[in-house]
Amino acid sequence: MADGTGAEWRFAPAKEADFEPLLAIRIDVMREHLERVFRYEPSRARRIFRRHFDEPGLRLILIGDTLAGCVAFRPGNDAIVIDSFYLDRRFQNRGLGAEILRVLLAEADALAMPVRLDVLQDSPADRFYERHGFRKIKEDEIECTYERPAPKATR
Repeated sequence: MADGTGAEWRFAPAKEADFEPLLAIRIDVMREHLERVFRYEPSRARRIFRRHFDEPGLRLILIGDTLAGCVAFRPGNDAIVIDSFYLDRRFQNRGLGAEILRVLLAEADALAMPVRLDVLQDSPADRFYERHGFRKIKEDEIECTYERPAPKATR
């Protein structure tokens, strides 16, 4: 698949050897946002990402053979959860995130399930997800939960 710049990208399964490089990407892209809500601590970042990394559904995002990031697509009983969606800064603001999200939403539509995800309060990601049909369904002082409903059944 190609992003908005024509670069070919693909998903691949994550392996244990990918943990440290992905953790570095996560910390790089999330640190300032987590510091803003007083939630950044290296050991906490590692512990949370380890938990998410070990759950089924995490996919690498590769451009050629270059690790560009990761995303988790986790079908559950009542919704699909997307989490751990991190792109290396080198690949941000090029349309790649939107293209990846469109592919994931098409997978969710094929399963006829809603999609949920959490976003830090006052994050630029709020607007990104709202543009893709998500609406805020819950929030606390740290995070907002967004949901994109399942597609309407057609006859």
